[in-house]
Amino acid sequence: MAAASAAHRHSKRCRLSPVPLDSPADELLFLVLDRVAAADPRALKSFALASRACHAAESRHRRVLRPLRADLLPAALVRYPSASRLDLSLCARVPDAALAAVPSSGSSSLRAVDLSRSSGFGAAGIAALARACPCLADLDLSNGVHLGDAAAAEVARMRKLQRLSLSRCKQVTDMGLGCVAVGCTDLKDLSLKWCIGITDLGLNLLALKCTKLTTLDLSYTMITKESLLSIIKLTNLQVLTLVGCIGIDDDALSSLEKEYSKSIQVLDMSHCQNVTDVGVSSVVKSIPNLLELNLSYCCPVTPSMVRCLQKVSKLQTLKLEGCKFMADGLKAIGSSCVSIRELSLSKSAGVTDTELSFAVSKLKNLLKLDITCCRNITDVSVVSITRSCTSLISLRMESCSHVSSGALQLIGKHCSQLEELDLTDSDLDDEGLKALTGCTNLSSLKIGICLRISDEGLTHIGKSCPKLRDIDLYRCGGISDDGVIQIAQGCPMLESINLSYCTELTDRSLMSLSKCTKLNTLEIRGCPRISSAGLSEIAMGCRLLSKLDIKKCFEINDVGMLYLSQFSHALRQINLSYCSVTDIGLLSLSSICGLQNMTIVHLAGITPNGLIAALMVCGGLTKVKLHEAFKSMMPLHMLKNVEARGCMFQWINKPFKVLYIFFQPACLPLRYV
Repeated sequence: MAAASAAHRHSKRCRLSPVPLDSPADELLFLVLDRVAAADPRALKSFALASRACHAAESRHRRVLRPLRADLLPAALVRYPSASRLDLSLCARVPDAALAAVPSSGSSSLRAVDLSRSSGFGAAGIAALARACPCLADLDLSNGVHLGDAAAAEVARMRKLQRLSLSRCKQVTDMGLGCVAVGCTDLKDLSLKWCIGITDLGLNLLALKCTKLTTLDLSYTMITKESLLSIIKLTNLQVLTLVGCIGIDDDALSSLEKEYSKSIQVLDMSHCQNVTDVGVSSVVKSIPNLLELNLSYCCPVTPSMVRCLQKVSKLQTLKLEGCKFMADGLKAIGSSCVSIRELSLSKSAGVTDTELSFAVSKLKNLLKLDITCCRNITDVSVVSITRSCTSLISLRMESCSHVSSGALQLIGKHCSQLEELDLTDSDLDDEGLKALTGCTNLSSLKIGICLRISDEGLTHIGKSCPKLRDIDLYRCGGISDDGVIQIAQGCPMLESINLSYCTELTDRSLMSLSKCTKLNTLEIRGCPRISSAGLSEIAMGCRLLSKLDIKKCFEINDVGMLYLSQFSHALRQINLSYCSVTDIGLLSLSSICGLQNMTIVHLAGITPNGLIAALMVCGGLTKVKLHEAFKSMMPLHMLKNVEARGCMFQWINKPFKVLYIFFQPACLPLRYV
């Protein structure tokens, strides 16, 4: 009998044994896995458990590794030998020992490593990484405030590096940069933003050795004219960023007139407050092939400055945010920059109807226009924009408070190619939304604080804009569940929605949004009628949810947290302040391994012991906001332990306030907010 049973089991195993996957089948299977991963990354794990062949195929298919803990790194690299990118952004702390444990046999295919959100490693860890990954081409060490010249010297051993970010590595000096310049001569993309220890000496050596550079970010460094000339001479340089460089002034820029750069296409000198129109004139003489120029928060815009831009015949993008326009300055843009396709005037002073109308009437090729907070413009400007710029794909005009609802209707009627529209804090009404029904390519719509819109307007959007991915309805008090349901049903590609302080919404809205499977960002702050029942539907239906704000959703309790812990494994950021969550809910939420950012202020049901337990369990945290009252209740050694893992505490000293929230005739019980 036993022999017969064993024979039966052997026969069954033979029938179920997988057929080996050949190369063409692998290619087809990988295409399927790509689509599965896009819909729900956790589905790949289920696929891998289906059979040995599926497990092997999934191992060969995966190209990006994103481990939750640094100690899992060696095993992950062995299991996924074809991985080319290692993303450690979920690991708040990556000690040298973890990088030293990386097996060279399991990491030979790695081409990119991201350590931009990790701490705890130093020169020894980078040295181990260099030994284990000889073919590394992309390394991101941004925010490595603890890294110095010794670490930079180890980076120099990575001879095949083509992209390197040392942003905010403030301890790196000219000595460290010199090592990198000599060792990594194949560099094409380098960021030294906020490397305040680097001076002209290091930058001159960089220009001498790294001649293949195409992208260079020197924002907030100590660069002056002594090295600027050498940088400009780089024959392959295409993108140069000099944001906030106080050493860049008219004198430095005038020295460029002796040189001529044919390669630079993008130049960002925003926040260079020592530059005037004289310096800008020098720039355009020496860099005539510019496609994009950013002078935001720089010098006043005068007609003479703009006229010199005529020498840049190929200019397509001009950003002048926060600048002061002198008389006829904006008119000069229309006359001198006819090739412009993108114009940003956000928060600029001196933008008037007369000048803006003239400028847009000349800029026939304009595709993107930003006039955010240009508070002096009226209907006159909107009429000109919609008449002259019918091919616009992006229009941002937040807080243009003097534009009427009637004028806003013209946008939808005449600019049917729009993909991005920002009318936040405007006089927009339902008729204006109805006019947008022809904008079928709309993917981003921001209409927060538009107090005149209702469900009727949202119904028009839901029926006409199937490609919508991002909608902002912040403080739109006139909408209810019916409007949100129309958006959810008509916009299946929705990824982000802000419903904060839309106080009439209930769980019906969340139940409809749970069908939007690509939703990753949900903000429902200050929606007191929403409860755990609605949140549980979101957790089960929106498996890609990564950012959640439920502050002041008083009816959300531990039940909602239990559902999130079970289904929302992609959750990275959550705001729980003022909810009805207790220790039980917080502990269950802490089981989400990838959770990085929590705000838990004024939770009456949380005790010091419960908070301590949650913080100890949630090992991936990088930032936690807590009320200052907890600071004295928690053991100092525990706080230091959590901080040692890479977590930063922000203590909030915000007093309780009392608020009555009225629904119908009745009133909710007294709430703390």
